[in-house]
Amino acid sequence: MAIFFFFFIALLITLTSANADPLAPALFVLGDSLLDSGNNNLLPTVARANFSPYGMNFDAARSTGRFTNGRTVADFIAEFIGLPYAPPYMSIRRLMESEQVKTGLNFASGSCGILPQTDVSHQGKCLNFPEQVDLFERTVKEDLPRYYKTSTELSNYLAKSLFLISIGSNDYINNYLISFYDTSKRYSPQSFATLLVNNLSQQLQRLYELGARKMIVFEVGPIGCIPAITRQTKHIGPCVEDINQMTLLFNKELAPLLLNLTSTLQHSSFILGSVNWLGYEAAITPSKYGLSDSSNPCCVTWMNGTSGCIPGLGALACKRPDKQYFFDGYHLTETLYKQIATLCFNSSSVCIPKNINDLLLS
Repeated sequence: MAIFFFFFIALLITLTSANADPLAPALFVLGDSLLDSGNNNLLPTVARANFSPYGMNFDAARSTGRFTNGRTVADFIAEFIGLPYAPPYMSIRRLMESEQVKTGLNFASGSCGILPQTDVSHQGKCLNFPEQVDLFERTVKEDLPRYYKTSTELSNYLAKSLFLISIGSNDYINNYLISFYDTSKRYSPQSFATLLVNNLSQQLQRLYELGARKMIVFEVGPIGCIPAITRQTKHIGPCVEDINQMTLLFNKELAPLLLNLTSTLQHSSFILGSVNWLGYEAAITPSKYGLSDSSNPCCVTWMNGTSGCIPGLGALACKRPDKQYFFDGYHLTETLYKQIATLCFNSSSVCIPKNINDLLLS
């Protein structure tokens, strides 16, 4: 029954917002491949999703650079708010006079993380989190002022805008957990989690100083359940629990960080996107979420299901991606993203202490 509830609520949200004024003037997105809408298409990297079967359920089956079969959490949130999808920053930079910047931009970049050294020289160039904040700063100082007469108008616009942030998974997947780095030799799981949270805190404060006030910051999900991990690590049960425990250390420090920032930075709201429990529950009991498979990727991937989809083999992708948890070896299907977005927008179980609807109306 849970899956029907999610879709019913999502339908109500969509119908309610279809003919209403946007709840926020803009949506700004920062993060990794869970939110990337095409920035990596324009970077020298092999970490791309601009080919079939990615996007097989997106508008006109277009492969836009989203690492999934359809829409991401950011896309659904944009729909619920009443805004267009936030376009990738790298594409907008080519259209210097584009007014699309006024309704938000997407700075997220696949394979990157919180730390600048994550994925360096591993798959190519990506935009790490400090670089994404640098680009947002450039947007605030160079691009947005042309649309607002005074600095007060610009400040009010930014204060009412929504910022969506999902980052940190790759600091484990593409850094701490691979032998290419010596990170796991220099840091214990606990000290590494603290390092990540401290670095994240610095960038969140930078966003605040640039004008952001309403921020949703998502936890790192249960990466010990993804095929890229489960198919390469000996374990008992559906997930590699030792790795899941590492990410829980990060999440346990993230929650008090956001509370502290909200209490110390005037007029700010740092909302926790508590998604780890949902991702884990869906992996353990997929039927509760309308899924039939929570262990195999939908597409044919490189390296026996542990990597990205193979170009040109879209016809071999699963016929019912809506029943799959994973689209490739790392990323979720649109089905899970929709459920996360719906709950974050309109319930009290994912986005804490306020859901997005309440946050934007406050």
